[in-house]
Amino acid sequence: MYNKKWTAGLYLLPALVLVTVFIYVAIGLNFYYSLFRWSTYTEKVWVGLSNYVRMFQDQNFWTALTNNLFFAVTSVVCQVGFALVLAAVLEQKWLRKAGGFCRTIFFIPSLISISVVSLMWQLMLNPSMGFVNRFLKAVGLGALAIDWLGKPSTAIWCVIASSQWQFVGYTAMLFVVAIQRIPDDFYEAAKIDGATSLQSFFYITLPNVKEMILLNLTTTLIGAFKVFDEVYIMTAGGPGRSSEVMGTLLYRTGFREDAMGYASAIGAAIFVITFALSIAQIRMFNMGNEEKEGA
Repeated sequence: MYNKKWTAGLYLLPALVLVTVFIYVAIGLNFYYSLFRWSTYTEKVWVGLSNYVRMFQDQNFWTALTNNLFFAVTSVVCQVGFALVLAAVLEQKWLRKAGGFCRTIFFIPSLISISVVSLMWQLMLNPSMGFVNRFLKAVGLGALAIDWLGKPSTAIWCVIASSQWQFVGYTAMLFVVAIQRIPDDFYEAAKIDGATSLQSFFYITLPNVKEMILLNLTTTLIGAFKVFDEVYIMTAGGPGRSSEVMGTLLYRTGFREDAMGYASAIGAAIFVITFALSIAQIRMFNMGNEEKEGA
């Protein structure tokens, strides 16, 4: 028994070392560096919490955080709520014959590179030759044709829309897998008792896919606060700073303004937010299970 534990430990050791060095040590160093004012070619100067004070006084930080919140709320509604409903519809008996085709159609966007999707949407939303404005003009709605990525009020929402289009199908397929694991006997018994499809969804489907809901909720929220590629490619945080998110703010601060200490503070804020959200969701899920077991 003793030898087996040592053998298992030796197999785990390389992975443990890599995780420790490239994740935990890196996180610790980031917090450490955030306490200094420094750039690529200058010495580090201890400033304590000054970078965090600057961050909370920076209007660009609050704009970025607000846009991340918009991203998070929309992603939860679309990639968790709508995706679950879509999965439930795809698993209805009357649609199962065409289910494979429908699942493929919805899943394909998630296989495309984020860069390609962002460029595609950028071209679609081009004010002069983009498909969206041309379509609006063709159907007599030319008054609605605007510079979608050039207006501060619409830029971030266009980026959010492109992300939802790409990933709703992916999360829906995860829900499909979870729903397929529910025994058909549950639905047949409910149907015999006179339950409608809506009642079956709320009383059978939802309780049996709680783990997948937690998984999708966690990954979706973390992804919403780590988003960078689509924003950087489609708008680069513009026009002005209207579509700035925390990822692009960190990049701009660190690699364009060369304020590495302040960029480290922004990185620390992203980590704290995503970590807190993950812990909160796990605790809520565990509390729900405890209440269910207690009942």
